[in-house]
Amino acid sequence: MKNFSFLTQFFANPKTIGAILPSSSFLGDKMIEKIDFNVANYIVEYGPGTGVFTEKLLEKRNLNTVILLVENNITFCSLLKERYKGIDNVHIKHGSAENIAQYLKEYNIPYVDYVISGLPFSSLPSKISYEILLNTSKSIKDNGMFITFQYTKLKKAFIQQFFAKLEMTKEYRNWPPAYVFSCSVSKKHMEELDDVKNTNCR
Repeated sequence: MKNFSFLTQFFANPKTIGAILPSSSFLGDKMIEKIDFNVANYIVEYGPGTGVFTEKLLEKRNLNTVILLVENNITFCSLLKERYKGIDNVHIKHGSAENIAQYLKEYNIPYVDYVISGLPFSSLPSKISYEILLNTSKSIKDNGMFITFQYTKLKKAFIQQFFAKLEMTKEYRNWPPAYVFSCSVSKKHMEELDDVKNTNCR
């Protein structure tokens, strides 16, 4: 039933779903392997879909760690709200990741330690991708991380410009095989990015 629901949503929203099947458990393990759950107070997930990565986060997190799920697909959002209702410190927001700063204020989240993302940047409009990545990098605390997977390396350079460092691995036990980009945040890098943005706006 889960795969049928995912398949239905893919055909209805191919540009925002980005895959014909949910991510594998193997990819889920790789997506969270760099998270230090001993120190993570706030974790955000973009595009949780049917909750493959969410389940991994809930298995590993401390009970006082706040998890915010941002899902743009109303069907998936409804499924997630039903599945995780009553679980402490789990918030589910129907909306777009580009508005992350607004959502953090809404849920009184002062900063983010880790953001993991299932968003298909290769099919999202460039302007939206830019706003998502810029606002995300500003929301993550110094030395935090943004972790995303993509099916191609097409957007690697585009994603990397918003972060101080990007490490890439590949998970073959997923269909299709996926690249995992682990991006480190540095406030010094963010200041440099702001300088470039301000210069371009003049």
